[in-house]
Amino acid sequence: MTIIGFTFTKMSIEKEGTIRGKISINNNVSIKDVVEVDLALGKAKQKALKFTFEFTSKYEPKVAEILLRGELLYLGDERKIKEITDKWKKDKKIPKDVTKVLLDHVLAKCNIQALILSKDINLPPPIPMPKVQIDTK
Repeated sequence: MTIIGFTFTKMSIEKEGTIRGKISINNNVSIKDVVEVDLALGKAKQKALKFTFEFTSKYEPKVAEILLRGELLYLGDERKIKEITDKWKKDKKIPKDVTKVLLDHVLAKCNIQALILSKDINLPPPIPMPKVQIDTK
């Protein structure tokens, strides 16, 4: 099981007002679709899966929103690909072991991109930033 491709297909950031007082930032990521694709690797053809994802950061109360959409290409053995495809077609779910790998990868890429976009339009970072703590002893 290997992720062999990642691409953003949409990046949107909208600031609707000025930030006053306390705001909350809610991040969410979800898999929107799973499609089986054929990859030509040299002379051999191999089955892969294309996962479509969506990542959002909502600044509440209704101050701003960051929306990132994209696709991941996943390469695995045919049995695993069939298992994932069947489960998706049946109940729109993905096995937990695969979900963890996919979402970890998506979050790593999207959190960085959302951080860059938030900086560009003067929004607080959508993820907690590390802070230095000095021991006073």
